[in-house]
Amino acid sequence: MTNKKILIGSLSNDLYRIANLTGRGSHRAADRFWQESKRWALELSKQKLKGYVENIVSDLNSDKELSVSPEKAEKLLMYSVLLQNYSLHLE
Repeated sequence: MTNKKILIGSLSNDLYRIANLTGRGSHRAADRFWQESKRWALELSKQKLKGYVENIVSDLNSDKELSVSPEKAEKLLMYSVLLQNYSLHLE
C-alpha cells in the first residue's frame, strides 16, 4: 500500500466520522476529527493527484472554520465517498 493511498484512506475515514458524529449531535468529537482531517489534507496537497481530488483537498485546506455545521457535514460525507472510491482504484 502506498503512502498516498494511506493518506487518502485516512482522510476519507475521518470525513466519514465527522459526518456521522455531526448527525448524532457529537459536535465536540466531530470538531476533533475535523482538525485531524486538516492534517491529512495538508499532507495530500504535496502529492500528485487527479484533478477532482486536488479540488477536494484544496477545498478542505482553504476552509478555516473550526467547527462543522450540518451542511458542511453533508459535503464532507460526499467527499469521503469520492476519496474512498479514488483510493480503491489507485495502483
